[in-house]
Amino acid sequence: MLNDIFAYRYLENPIWENFDENARRLLVQGFRIVAEQLFPYYDADGKERTEAKAIWDGLNKKLAMELGLKDLSSPTYGYYTEWNGNKHWISGSWPKITVCENFVLADYDGSVPADQFIKERLSFIELAFRQQEEKLTELNASLDRRVQEADLAAKMRPTRGVRLPGNRGDDIRAWNQTKNERFRTSCDELNERFSRSRAKLHYHNGFIQVSEDETVTRQIEQPFWNLVGDPMWQSVDHDMKEAIDLRDSGGRDPALFAAKALESTIKIISDSKGWTRGNEKGAANYIDNLRAKANGEFINTWERESLVEFFSKVRNPFGHGAGSQPVPELSAPQTDWAIEFCMIWAKNLIRRL
Repeated sequence: MLNDIFAYRYLENPIWENFDENARRLLVQGFRIVAEQLFPYYDADGKERTEAKAIWDGLNKKLAMELGLKDLSSPTYGYYTEWNGNKHWISGSWPKITVCENFVLADYDGSVPADQFIKERLSFIELAFRQQEEKLTELNASLDRRVQEADLAAKMRPTRGVRLPGNRGDDIRAWNQTKNERFRTSCDELNERFSRSRAKLHYHNGFIQVSEDETVTRQIEQPFWNLVGDPMWQSVDHDMKEAIDLRDSGGRDPALFAAKALESTIKIISDSKGWTRGNEKGAANYIDNLRAKANGEFINTWERESLVEFFSKVRNPFGHGAGSQPVPELSAPQTDWAIEFCMIWAKNLIRRL
């Protein structure tokens, strides 16, 4: 199965000219977050955790496949040692975490460009965070079912002796919330590590992407990514990531994908509120659904005009064939503005729900 990795998305977009101390620290810090916070490999008794072993083995296989390797590093070791005047061969298999660690924390020997070396190792950290993101998505989706099952089991269990206050359902909700909060803390730490290492990168919703402006990241991008992390906004999340990847790689029409993300936001809100009639022909009709007095004027007149103007002047020329007219093209600053405009509007509309 193919896996989207940071090293390939930014293959043609150089970030590092050399492997310096900042890069070395970043890789060590990123790996430690994965090993100590996301997927601890050993339990309190120093024994391998069965689930963690499977996760680390999966991460090794996923990234090794994308890099065209059998394993990220040698899965076995062997060496001679002298004992009682005789040489003895010692060999064995490395734990899966060590196979990954030996790859991520390998000394840079100059055999490949520093940019490639760092990106490939950050790809491991990206895949690990994405793995945890996916686990939490599944966990959150099953929360109501698990709570119902726990409550039902408690009702069917005979009461004997003193009954302790509280119930199992509340315990499950609290545990689920703690798991999510801990992961968010790990994400925040990784992004702070990016900032301190002077790497203009940002992790969000399973992907590491370039983020040039710290103020924009803090005030616009991060709040946006937090909101669209919910499965409800999957199409919005996907299209906005595509817009940023196209912008950073010099691809065609990144603003079109940002506009698609905003249009999806408007459509999802219209659908979720029961305002969609089924005869809408474009973004303007869905915007009208949000503006309608019968629907409580979710947005007002000047907001409607602003959105319609954007889709008319920015989205539509890129979304349809140019015909005999010149092919439309936005400058780099205009592209950044379009992406930020769509993020701001999507963020603002979602928060109104």
